[in-house]
Amino acid sequence: MSSAAAKPYAREAECLQRASLGNEAIESWRAAAPLDTSDFTSDCARYSPFWQASAALLARLPAKPVRNAGQIEAAEHIKRVAREVRTRFLSAHAGALYDRLTRNRTRFVRVERLIYDAAVLVPGLTPTLAQVDAELALMQRDKEGHEVDQGIFVSKILADVRAGTHLCHAMLLPRPEAIAQLAEYERTGHLDLGAAEITRKGKASYVLQKNPRHLNAEDDTTIDAAEIAVDLAILDTQTQIGVLRGDYVQGGKYDGKRMLGSGINLTHLYYGKVPFIWYLQRDLGIVNKFFRGVALEDMTPDDLNGQTIEKPWVAVVEQFAIGGHCQYLLTMDYVLAARGAFLSLPARKEGIIPGAANMRLPRFTGERIARQAIMYERRLDCDSPEGRLICDEIVEPADMDDAIERVVDNFTGSGIVSAASNRRAFRVTQEPLDLFRRYFATYALEQAYCHFSPALISNLERHWNAKSRKL
Repeated sequence: MSSAAAKPYAREAECLQRASLGNEAIESWRAAAPLDTSDFTSDCARYSPFWQASAALLARLPAKPVRNAGQIEAAEHIKRVAREVRTRFLSAHAGALYDRLTRNRTRFVRVERLIYDAAVLVPGLTPTLAQVDAELALMQRDKEGHEVDQGIFVSKILADVRAGTHLCHAMLLPRPEAIAQLAEYERTGHLDLGAAEITRKGKASYVLQKNPRHLNAEDDTTIDAAEIAVDLAILDTQTQIGVLRGDYVQGGKYDGKRMLGSGINLTHLYYGKVPFIWYLQRDLGIVNKFFRGVALEDMTPDDLNGQTIEKPWVAVVEQFAIGGHCQYLLTMDYVLAARGAFLSLPARKEGIIPGAANMRLPRFTGERIARQAIMYERRLDCDSPEGRLICDEIVEPADMDDAIERVVDNFTGSGIVSAASNRRAFRVTQEPLDLFRRYFATYALEQAYCHFSPALISNLERHWNAKSRKL
């Protein structure tokens, strides 16, 4: 390390000495930091030992919950420097790294696996599965935040045009579990997948979201079943349209009532049970499949050079659609809402970014209302001028079943030959795949830091009364 380049680190590294990490260990760590880039293979050999040394230095400190102020400062300094070095490496080598991980883009690897393949190929670049599993046993406030490095990694992959487009393609492919169960669904017209259920009724496949104890909230226990159900609904050759609805919930004032859902499971989030990659798995997967359909392996799903298998979707809002469930509505072709229902995106109270809502909501409501909804907790009643910019039709709660059947009949009565073509025509100007890719390159990084921010814990305790909640 040159003396000029070392000066910023030297000034900040005083906190390491105050934390009593030992001069020899500190100097060894500082001296190992690469300050330039070369070819991919050489840089792997130089950068990987530094990240491993960073982890070893961090491990010399007490566990996060019992650190004093000086030790907290030292830990943050170590992580900050390691992340600066990680960003430099990925800025130079994201494309080459992705090609190694996917055999020159001849294999499709989903994001939730890719992050751990990267940890094996370049040790220290991203946390290992064992590291993340160990942190899942901790409260969110007590985690070291190793998964921020996953956000840096995915952000740089998505920022690379070829790698990012290929990763988006991988996430739009039907899941193997859906392919394996498609024949059974086409034969029986019904599958109960646990946290989701799919039923064929006439020309529609009804996808039911189920997490009754938590107001149909989404978390790491629901995401797989939900995406498999959506794949099946799209792939089913006997139906022409999908309907997204919530199941009946249990407990409290909504006991026995249907609702679409209450967004992310804040209780699980507070207790550390929502891994960071959940956000990207959800938005690059199931949410984007509502919007774009299911991809084919031999066609890039960019609406110009390739096509997807897709159907129109109808969403049903009963009681409310909060957070992530409001985000779903922004991908739908028609939204039915019960009179008295409402929508909200309480991102400020939660301290996170509400998926793709920052990109999509302004198309519906205009930017001013979108900013109010996302950044100032503005509630949108479905039966209001603003709510009707998102909801197509308001019906009495008792009439909802009949209304769903009528909307399905109207969509399918004359066939839906042009439905996919019209959806693509909207997308090509509203949200081409390249815009989606670039948005999520930013989102991956920013959401990682939000997910591990002290503000998130403070918000959950203040607005959700999280300390009193039970898993």
